[in-house]
Amino acid sequence: MILTVTLNTALDITYQVDALTPHTTHRVTDVIERPGGKGVNVARVLAALGHDTVVTGFAGGTTGGVLRDLLAPLPVRDALVPVAGTTRRTVAVADAATGDTTQLNEPGPTVGPDEWSAFLTAYEELVRDADAVALCGSLPPGIHVGAYADLVRRARAASVPVVLDTSGEPLRRGIAARPDLVKPNADELARLTGAREPLRATRDARRRGAHAVVASLGPDGLLAVTPDGTWRAAPPEPVRGNPTGAGDSAVAGLLSGLVEGAAWPDRLARATALSAATVLAPAAGEFDMATYRELLSRITVTEHATAA
Repeated sequence: MILTVTLNTALDITYQVDALTPHTTHRVTDVIERPGGKGVNVARVLAALGHDTVVTGFAGGTTGGVLRDLLAPLPVRDALVPVAGTTRRTVAVADAATGDTTQLNEPGPTVGPDEWSAFLTAYEELVRDADAVALCGSLPPGIHVGAYADLVRRARAASVPVVLDTSGEPLRRGIAARPDLVKPNADELARLTGAREPLRATRDARRRGAHAVVASLGPDGLLAVTPDGTWRAAPPEPVRGNPTGAGDSAVAGLLSGLVEGAAWPDRLARATALSAATVLAPAAGEFDMATYRELLSRITVTEHATAA
């Protein structure tokens, strides 16, 4: 079983418009709602790949109820912890004319000390049965910035590999707890290390404590610095579309490869193909299996000659 943690779940709403023009009124041509938050997106992709997956984190209020209703038909187990506040919404406005997407993210509900304590109890029980854990996304108000570092240490104490995908101070503190893998994007990596050159920044991030670092470079694919080597993985050509959930699909690909014992080049090819297939999908956090399989055969993975 793979456990995904989404402390700041969301109801993802995608609005399709013919063309997005500031300061004007728009007619929405289609509305799509999905249960969201980074770890929920990861779980959805893992389930599509055939993995037994459990979702935990927080959900509350009317929006949280809708999220759980939408989660129920999916082949994932709902282990979300109730919270008194209302789960946030994220709104993606997809511009059909340009292929670009504008994203609006609410902050999320405030989590109280008793709710955090209840989550920790549930987390420790779930971790005992997990083959791997993914800690994903932002922290809602009320959760201390060292929360992910705490969760990394608890997973490591249970001898369960843990992947961390967050940003800012939670990433800085979490990486010092020595997760097995972190997956920042280029901006998150630059803020963490102060370096803009991807290879230098990725190596610097690994020196801060992570066993391996895989950096998302947007349309340029992935860069991985691991104990076994350094690789770049790239799609056959840049893809345009809705990037919401693309990084989460990459995490799912890396996690599935980890639990299956795949070699790093195979993990990276899988993650890059899933990410690109998600960008091409019309709804946030979705991907088309046929597109993924077609792209997988055309991903280029190149090893750097220098050691990690």
